[in-house]
Amino acid sequence: MTDKTRFSDEELLEFKELIEKKLTDAREDLVLLRKSLSHEDDNSTDDTHATFKMMEDGSETLSREETAQLAARQEKFIKHLEDALMRIQNKTYGICRVTGKLIRKERLRLVPHATLSIEAKNSQNN
Repeated sequence: MTDKTRFSDEELLEFKELIEKKLTDAREDLVLLRKSLSHEDDNSTDDTHATFKMMEDGSETLSREETAQLAARQEKFIKHLEDALMRIQNKTYGICRVTGKLIRKERLRLVPHATLSIEAKNSQNN
């Protein structure tokens, strides 16, 4: 059996659905962070999104600087997910940009925007 050079269309569809769900959640969280920064939503604490819960659990209020940093990280995460969708469209999704081999599905399910295999990532850290 030869190594596959890309994921099948069915596999790409599975990852596309996973990424689109994460993208929806990430965009909703970003809206909440931006509202928090602009104080549009001062009295509402009934939201159930992960970021909002994280903000509530950590402390009563995050500083504006911490909230801005979270928003910036969220924007970066959204960009990485959008880039992953583009790679799915181009059928290059899941191919390690260092080794050219397929990244393991388990890794992509955990980090769907990954562009490096574990081996390539580890070799960068050494």
